[in-house]
Formats: sequence, C-alpha cells, structure tokens
Amino acid sequence: MLLYYFEDRDDLLGALLGHVAARLARDLDAITGRHPPNALLDLLWTAALTPAFRSSMLLFLELGAAAGRGREPQRSAAAAIARDFAGWVADRLDVAEADRAARAALLLATLDGLFLLHATGCEVEADAAARLVTGA
Repeated sequence: MLLYYFEDRDDLLGALLGHVAARLARDLDAITGRHPPNALLDLLWTAALTPAFRSSMLLFLELGAAAGRGREPQRSAAAAIARDFAGWVADRLDVAEADRAARAALLLATLDGLFLLHATGCEVEADAAARLVTGA
C-alpha cells in the first residue's frame, strides 16, 4: 500500500524526514520576534534539551552522519532541512540583513556541536560551553 503513495523507499524516507522537520519548526514557532544571536541560541539550546526536541535532534544527528558518508536520500534531505532551518533562524536574528545567512549558519553549527557533545555524554562540557557562548 505504501508504494501507492510513495515511489520507493527513498521517497518514503524523504517524506518522513520532511514531516519531522516541519513538526519541529511548527513547535519552535513559539519563538517569535527578533533576537540577538546569543539570546536565540540560548532559547534553542533550552528547547533542544526537552524530551520532544531531543528525539528530533538525535534523529537529525543520525541523518547528518549518513549525509556525511554521502548516502542518498539522506544527504539531499539533510541539506533541505538544514537550509529550511537556517532560513527559520535567519528570520529571527536581530542582526544586519547582510549578515543574517552567515550568522544563522554559525548559530546552527554551534547548536549542533553543543548537542553532539551533550548526546555523547559530555553534558557538563556542553552546558558550560553553552553558557560561555550565550553569556547566560
């Protein structure tokens, strides 16, 4: 029956990952307005550690690992999700328009790095680094 709705396994995987990313973005839409980068990072870091977001973040770590090995459709899906989320972040950054895309990418790289540290058992180090970066 799934083949009626999806062309193949890759199509199903892409649709599933897109749904997870859309749900995460919808849940994060409670973060409105523009924020300085460190304040937005603090909001996202706090959200990333909640059970609902943690499971999505772990899924995206797995996706990123597969994408890094060049696997498709994971690579294409990861790139689309990363670009969409970078756009979401850029829309909420209180920085000059010319700097938004680069600042959004830096914020995402920082968030992903903090989460990777945390997920690998370095919670204390991740939390200390988050406080240092956000000024919290």
